[in-house]
Formats: sequence, structure tokens, C-alpha cells
Amino acid sequence: MKKIDFEVHFATQGWVDALYANQDFPQFRHDPVSKNRRLYYFPGAGEPYGDVIIDKLLEMGEPRLKLMDEAGIDLAVISLTSPGIERFETKQSITLAREANDALAESCAAHPDRYRGYCALPIRDVDAAVKELERSVKELGLVGWKTHCNYGDIYLDDKRFWPILAKAEELDAPVYLHPTMPKMEELRTYGVALAGPPFGFGVETALVMYRLILNGAFDAFPKLKLVLGHYGEFLPFLMHRIDWAYARPHVISDTGATPPLKKKPSEYLRENMWVSTSGNYLPAAFQCTKDALGMDRILLGTDHPYDSMQECMAFLESLDLSDSEREMLYEKNAAALGVS
Repeated sequence: MKKIDFEVHFATQGWVDALYANQDFPQFRHDPVSKNRRLYYFPGAGEPYGDVIIDKLLEMGEPRLKLMDEAGIDLAVISLTSPGIERFETKQSITLAREANDALAESCAAHPDRYRGYCALPIRDVDAAVKELERSVKELGLVGWKTHCNYGDIYLDDKRFWPILAKAEELDAPVYLHPTMPKMEELRTYGVALAGPPFGFGVETALVMYRLILNGAFDAFPKLKLVLGHYGEFLPFLMHRIDWAYARPHVISDTGATPPLKKKPSEYLRENMWVSTSGNYLPAAFQCTKDALGMDRILLGTDHPYDSMQECMAFLESLDLSDSEREMLYEKNAAALGVS
């Protein structure tokens, strides 16, 4: 069976240079003590970014393909790495998005049997973002849109972004909702340990998915497809709990207490959300996700180069899965999202 990796990252030199030149956040700079490069999302939270990571992000040729071969991965769905381009000023984000999408499409064309791609969008200009999404899918052949859990001062659930969601539904282009450093002040107190991958990344990404449900995005766009990493950022664990208000008529009847929805929140998760395995190697987490969402909603995702492709594959191979379940995990579920 083919193994399709749904979360793989890349960067362009223009993106790296823009983060070094950025006077606001996020920005690259060298730590004065360790002399190592760090990606600062805000003061006091600098994620280590060694030269090896940058080299792997920029490399789109044989070294990347060799790593895939060593891990047994046949096809990679590649996207511009976090924090993307959404927090740059509008004109610059438009330029960086087009450059990244063109570069990614060129790599996909050079390796049509190995690469697919998600586009980046300049969301601060919604009209430009809609046009770039259509260009990326129809002209460049990219298969979806990768975005982030916040844009510095706003979340994706704001209705100003609904035209982009409408276009994604129209194009049948899945949206990968990916973490970045949270905008919530309460998650910024203890640096990367709280704000970053261990906790804050997942908390705010799950929050945005739930906000999309509550604001009616999936009632407005019922065929919209969202993908979240790390087994859905703990949302499968809450599948029963998030229906609490909607299982109690007296709460719903209290005007304004509960947003009106056509379905229970858990139903949108089961019908509109897929999750990847990226960066979470706890067997109980996999089992919870499988039980809560179903095996047909879980995608292979290695989170290269931030996690090891080989470690991810070794963990997945260690799970007690049937042949049909492995086929869903590695290939069939991706095909249901238009990737094969």
C-alpha cells in the first residue's frame, strides 16, 4: 500500500529572509547567550531553530526524497512551515504567498509521484486570498490550503474570512489548521514550554476549531474539510463533553446561551474534521482518537523536519492494527481528501 504523509513542511529563502528583516513579531534572531538561531513569536518565547532545521526546510530535492525512502514514505503533502505568512503586512504577505506557492508547485511538478502541496494565503486581504486559493488549485495544481490557528490579533472563525472558506468548499480543497504561537496572553507566561508545542500550540488550535463550529461555519459550508495535527489537538478526548449544552434543552432555550446549530458539536468533528498522527506517540492517544472519530478520520503525518519520519513510522508500525486499518491510515483516508 502507498504511504501518504499529510504533514511535511518546507520554506523558501525569501520567507527566511523576511523573518530576519521583520521588525515586529514573528522574527528570526540569534540568541545573545547561546548564539543559536531562535524564532521569536513574542518577547521571551524563542523556539530553537538550528541550521539543520532550516537546511531541511529549504531542501526540496534528493536529500528530502532520501529521508522519505528511508522511512518508507511514498508521497508527501508539503506546506509552508509555521508561522507562515499571515502575520506579515498585507503587501508583503501577498508577495511571499505567491513566491512560496510557485516554488512549491515547481517542486511538485519536478517530483509528481512524490510531492503534493498546500498553498499559503495572504488572509489580511480576503479578496487576494480567494484569488490566490483559486490560482493555487486550478493553475498550480496544489491540493489545499494550510493556515494557522491565529493571525496575530484574530482567529479564522471571524466571518470576514468566510469568502475564503466558501472558495475552499467550492474547490473541494481541504484546509490544514496548523498551530502557531498562541495570541492568548495567559499562554505566554512561561515561554515556549507553555506557549509552544508542548501545550499552547494544541490548546489554541483546538479552540479555533471549536469556534468555527459554534459560529456556524460548517452549517454555512457543510462540505468544508478541516485537518488538524496531533490527533486533533485533544478534541477527540472531548467528543462527549462538548455536546453538554446541546444535550440539555433548557440550556438551548435560554436565548443567547448557546449558539444555534443544526447538529451537535461532536457531529461536525466526525463529519468535517480529519486528524494526523504528527508528533504524538502515545498509544492511548491513538486509541482514543480511533474510538472517538473512527479509523477513517486518521491520516499519517510525520511533521518533518520537526519530528523524525522514521520515529513516527516505527511508532505507527508498532500499533495493533489490521491490514485494512493500516490501509486507511496510510492511503485510503488521504484519497478521500483528494490526495493519491
